[in-house]
This record gives sequence, C-alpha cells and structure tokens, in this order.
Amino acid sequence: MAVSTHPLPLTHRDFQSDQEVRWCPGCGDYSILRQLQKVLPECGVVREKIVFVSGIGCSSRFPYYMKTYGIHGIHGRAPAIASGVKLANPELKVWVITGDGDALSIGGNHFMHTIRRNIGMKIILFNNRIYGLTKGQYSPTSEFGKRSRSSPFGAIDYPVRPISVAIGAEVTFVARCVDMDVPNMVKVLTRAAQHKGTAFVEIYQDCNVYNHGAFQYATDRKTKADHVVYLEHGQPMIFGKDKDKGIRFNGHELEVVELGQGVTVDDLVIHDERTSEPGLAYLLSRMRYPELPEPIGVFRAIETPTYEDLMMDQINAATEKAGPGDLDELFNSGDTWTVD
Repeated sequence: MAVSTHPLPLTHRDFQSDQEVRWCPGCGDYSILRQLQKVLPECGVVREKIVFVSGIGCSSRFPYYMKTYGIHGIHGRAPAIASGVKLANPELKVWVITGDGDALSIGGNHFMHTIRRNIGMKIILFNNRIYGLTKGQYSPTSEFGKRSRSSPFGAIDYPVRPISVAIGAEVTFVARCVDMDVPNMVKVLTRAAQHKGTAFVEIYQDCNVYNHGAFQYATDRKTKADHVVYLEHGQPMIFGKDKDKGIRFNGHELEVVELGQGVTVDDLVIHDERTSEPGLAYLLSRMRYPELPEPIGVFRAIETPTYEDLMMDQINAATEKAGPGDLDELFNSGDTWTVD
C-alpha cells in the first residue's frame, strides 16, 4: 500500500471524491454522507487505511463518493467481502454501507454471522423502510399493512427490527440515529468509529420519493420530543418537550409515566449501555412508536475480544509450535504425480 502524501490532519474535503453525487434531491443519504465525511478526519487515520464496502441499493453508491478505497459489491454480500478485507489486513478501517433490503433480506445471513463474530468493522444501515432503487416495493422493515407497489392491499409481513436482530446476535456496539438530527448522528458515528469490534448503526433515512415522512414523528421539531427518548449512559430515561415523561418497568415490560403524581426520577429506568447482559438493550429495541417513544443513541457498547485478534493469536501460536511452514513443501507432500 502506498504511503500517503497528504499529511494529517485531514478535513472533510479530503474525503470528497471527484464523483457527482447522484441521489434524489432531498434524500437523507446526503446528510449521512456529509456527516461521515466530517467524522472521519477526527479519527486521525490516513485515507489509504480506510475501505468502504457496499452491496446493492441507493445507499450502496456511497463508496464512489468517498475519497478512500472502496468496493461496490453484490447484493447482500457486503459483510462477507468486508470480512475478507479486514481479516486479510486487520490494520484497515473497514466500513460497510448497506440498506434495509440489502442487509436484512438477501443479506440477512451474512449480516447476522458477521456481527456475531465481532469482526472489527463498522456497519451502517440506511433504513428507509422501502426499496427505493427498484421503485417502491415494501422492504423487510416496512410496517405491517404498508401499501406499496408490491403490496397494493397492504403488506402482511411482520417487519424486521434491525437493532433487535443485532442484539440477539450479541453485537458489541449498537446505536440508532436519524438523518435530520445532525449533532446526534455525528456523536453516534464518532463513537462507532472508535469502537473496537463490530459497530452497528441503524440510521432512519427519509426516502422522499417512495416513502416520504416515514419517520416524521422522529424529525418534526414540534412533536419529536414526545416521540423519541435519547439514551445517555447512567442517566434516567426522561423525554418530552417539558422533560416531564419517563420510562419505567411495569413487571417485565416498559411503560411511559408522567413525572409527578407520585412518580419521581428514582422510579425510572437508568440506561446502562455497558452491562454484559443485553436484556435491557433488547427491551429498548422493542420500543416502537406510537405506543412508546423510540430510543435514539447508543443501546449497547461493550468490549470483547475481536475475531481478528483471536485469529492472529491462533496463527502466532501455531507458528511458534510448528514453525513458519513451507508452502512449496506442502504442495509437494503426500501422494504427488507429474502430468506430461
């Protein structure tokens, strides 16, 4: 790999490629691209050690717009390609850019097994709850009853909840942000970049052509305070325009309560993103508008050995025991023959 001739520190402009960005006007992808280009310079890593891998979909054009190494892969297989890149060269910073269809439909198996291995990569899932590239069919995350070009009478599939799946597969870092909430997105992406191990971030992203307003409850300035709750480690789960509502346990379930009337902050759930058991994070991932406010921020962030570190430990141990090996000797061992 060539040594960078562009000295650190870098700026967001250093991560902008010469390719024309081609998404529909108003698409939430623009915001995600911009914020990631702002976050990466703060990581202090040269561009030659950063790789973006994508599958198929609107989001998967992302590698073209980043002035780093990139691979535009095949449908659903970005995690598999990225795994090979990371394990071949663990020093690389590998990012996977995917969508709700790409990751959770054809790519569901690759997605699940990548995150359970805790390979040191960052997976960013653009969730617009629709197939935008292929013109508006319902996707794995579309709400039950969704009317679309492929479900004119309403979808009868129950939606996949990406964060629930990720937590079920024991992901070590999982978070959610919204395309229009720039400060929180920058905060989440920065923490994901710093995490050692698999970091999975779901971003609610507006498709203003085929599913406009799907997340209006989480973006409307007048009402979003009552529909989302920001997760802060060690802090009680309080929300609402006047910070007068909270989340507490009712048996094994979570419920909304109003502060006052005999309810105090001490009755509320204290968010703990660092507990080794993912039970609370999973319960939070099940909170769904309109019955409950939806959590925004980091659900879980723990440290466990990464796959690449464990792999290198095995390689080093085997090498120490048996020597470095000889590939030519291996090829010519056992029963061999020569074909004239």
